[in-house]
Amino acid sequence: MAINSESEIALASIHRIIKKYGAERVSDSAADELRRVLEALGENIAKQAVQLAIHAHRKTIKSEDITLASKIFIK
Repeated sequence: MAINSESEIALASIHRIIKKYGAERVSDSAADELRRVLEALGENIAKQAVQLAIHAHRKTIKSEDITLASKIFIK
């Protein structure tokens, strides 16, 4: 898998997250896969949060929108 240079989350940040939980070494492909999953989850939550704000006749996304939207995707 090629590493996506257009990612929003830095690969080094993903390495740090994984190592924080005990990994001694993390391959770039593993970190890139977690980054891909997290970015997809973040995009889905953001899209849902935007829809919630629109439904509430707001232009501003609030933390409550993110919290509510995340409950749809994270169980």
